[in-house]
Amino acid sequence: MSLPTAPLSLGFLAFLPEPSGWVGGYLVTNGWGRPLEFRLTTAVQPNRVQTALYGPTLTEYLLADVIGKTLVEKTAAKPDLIVTDTADALPLRARVEVPVVAVRTAGVPLPADGVVVPHPRAPLGLLVSGRHPADPAAVAALLERIDPAVDLAEPFARIREAVAEARKSGAVNRVA
Repeated sequence: MSLPTAPLSLGFLAFLPEPSGWVGGYLVTNGWGRPLEFRLTTAVQPNRVQTALYGPTLTEYLLADVIGKTLVEKTAAKPDLIVTDTADALPLRARVEVPVVAVRTAGVPLPADGVVVPHPRAPLGLLVSGRHPADPAAVAALLERIDPAVDLAEPFARIREAVAEARKSGAVNRVA
């Protein structure tokens, strides 16, 4: 007789480029894809000093440190796996205790340390950071525990719609 496994939760982290900077949206769901918690940021725009000092690492700093890590830390629901729509956010893995994967999209170059992990839930595969060699096996095991009907790319449409609705209501300026 096998013991029941603990409920699984997934964090979906989307980044939306805007004229006023980057906006982050973070949706934590259960293993069936139902929402547990949602957070978003105001637009994050680097100043000229940051742009000069961070140079080619500016995008990583904004996505992983400023937006991604902050959203994950401020969320009460803790995920077992974080899925992002942006390969440039994979360095978030070095700042959190759970695996981070990016849904691979056509036409986007592979990051320097990115490793493609084939999986039936992602037609072009998933990307993980090559700096965490145990993550591909951990990700595969976690994905086996979620409902087969969960599409790893679908929650990003929900996040974008929620961000658009929040903008209409003015909530983007109030939510951290």
